Amino acid sequence: MPAQTSSDDPSEAIIAAWRAESARLVGALTRMTRDIELAEDLAQDALVAALEQWPSAGVPANPAAWLMTTAKRRGIDHFRRADNLRRKLAELEHADAGEEATMPDLDAQVDHIEDDVLRLIFLSCHPALTAESRAALTLRLVGGLTTAEIARGFLTSEPTMGQRISRAKKTLAEAHAEFELPTGRERSRRLGDVMAVIYLIFNEGYTATVGEDWMRPDLANEAIRLAGMLSALAPDEPEVLGLQALLQLQGSRTNARLDENGEPVLLEEQDRRRWDRLMIRRGLAALREAELLAARGEPVGRYFLQASIAAQHARAERAEDTDWRRIAVLYDVLAGAAPGPIVEVNRAVAHGRAYGPDAGLAVLDDLDVGALGDSPLVASVRGDLLERAGLHAPAGEAFMEASGLTRNESERALLRRRAERNLTR
Repeated sequence: MPAQTSSDDPSEAIIAAWRAESARLVGALTRMTRDIELAEDLAQDALVAALEQWPSAGVPANPAAWLMTTAKRRGIDHFRRADNLRRKLAELEHADAGEEATMPDLDAQVDHIEDDVLRLIFLSCHPALTAESRAALTLRLVGGLTTAEIARGFLTSEPTMGQRISRAKKTLAEAHAEFELPTGRERSRRLGDVMAVIYLIFNEGYTATVGEDWMRPDLANEAIRLAGMLSALAPDEPEVLGLQALLQLQGSRTNARLDENGEPVLLEEQDRRRWDRLMIRRGLAALREAELLAARGEPVGRYFLQASIAAQHARAERAEDTDWRRIAVLYDVLAGAAPGPIVEVNRAVAHGRAYGPDAGLAVLDDLDVGALGDSPLVASVRGDLLERAGLHAPAGEAFMEASGLTRNESERALLRRRAERNLTR
């Protein structure tokens, strides 16, 4: 849908239009030019033109159509100056012929435009790119974030992030990446890559790996938006709906994850009245859609199962109402469907809550801790289970170990407080 704005402020209208339509704009231009870097340049040119013209000329009735028309005109001008004028101009005019008549109303082109966005998401997550480059390029091309915003989100410098994005585009060019949706087995494999990148972005925003802040809500919110976009474009994929549900259910807790002093608040201590009920309803609705598809025989996996776990927390009005035995069963299923060390750590937590601390420690003892490198996760969970077992001295030692491993200052402060509380008992 075209971007709408309730304000007459041109700068707000430009920001709203760009955030809402940049992915469609770059996607459509990439389809026309078959050059992702040129497509982004043309889209940026249109944005600059809006910044220059809208303050004096006024906000157009259809900002998205204005941006698209301006970008295509810049593209034609570009190819007129190029040596391959005739071929490229013919391609642009051919692509333009079926669209120009309806360009003022982008709703008439929704199916085509949305396909362009889906193609752009898959292109940004091409297997030739590293996971970090996929995330950066997805935020840039699909999320519409500036290089500076992405750099801040991942705690790196703008020049470094700019180089990473440039290298990613060069890699795609060298790999002769096709701007077409993959099909069959390749599509299934690439869809997994797309979801993994969105989940990576969300996790970095929900619990930051490094830095002073416990969360980076802008990254988490962008991932939720991307997951919603992906589920709208692939509505018959239960795992995509599961990802949307998972991110919305977890994201609903954001306002309760920090206290009035900005200190982290653990899940069981959160004021659930501060959870976003609208986001919970949306997440549960997406999960129900996924469950209906699963009942028809569509395969499900890690995101659907994790969303089912998150739903148990969302449905519990109080922490003590949580059905931990159901969660433990779901983690057992998840461990079989998508085994991994992080799943095992979370399974230890669930078993510890459902069947007692010793049961959780038994799961943790079977884990190859080397698989998680220098992550603080195992030590912090061990400390939690030991604390619940009344073994305060070893619990304090475990929390202190975890505090020395984390690179996040807020998490370090939380772990040290828990260590001191146990060591002084």
